[in-house]
Amino acid sequence: MGVERISKPGNVGNLVRSAHAFGASFFFAIDPEPDLREMRFVDTSGAAVHLPFYVHDRVADLTLPKDCALVGVELTEDAVELPSFRHPLRAAYVLGPERGSLSPALLERCDHVVKIPMKFCINVGVAGALVMYDRMISLGRFAERPVRAGGPVETLADHKHGKQRMRNPDRRRRLAGIQKPVVIDLDADE
Repeated sequence: MGVERISKPGNVGNLVRSAHAFGASFFFAIDPEPDLREMRFVDTSGAAVHLPFYVHDRVADLTLPKDCALVGVELTEDAVELPSFRHPLRAAYVLGPERGSLSPALLERCDHVVKIPMKFCINVGVAGALVMYDRMISLGRFAERPVRAGGPVETLADHKHGKQRMRNPDRRRRLAGIQKPVVIDLDADE
């Protein structure tokens, strides 16, 4: 999870705390204005101790782990609405400043851009938490929602591993102590 040109340390603290709660792997900031040490007054979980925190002076300096998709969260015409978005397994999400948008340079770097369907902008910390929650419920292993109002009637069954599969049938027979079958051609001359 990350931010670009954020101006309020309280919002960074709130977002870092939420990222920590949702199990984020790291947090980053691009072109930060506030003193990021002030975020500790809002981040009561101590996320700065638990999450790597990267600060980049400009968009060009941003580096992400291999095969990690960058997903911008922004109200643009061509952005995918969050409920219809399939989250990449390896992704970093970035939100823009409180009174502005993601920079054109950062939008250009994004592999995907999503928007939260709403009437107007909401607080950056709330927007980030909504994106992380949506990711959790779409990629997590939860019981199906029931058709009627309320919670699930049955609990989700524990995951069970299947039998070991061997692609080489000769090896499977050898391990099981079975000899290779002998093929007899009955039409052959003796």
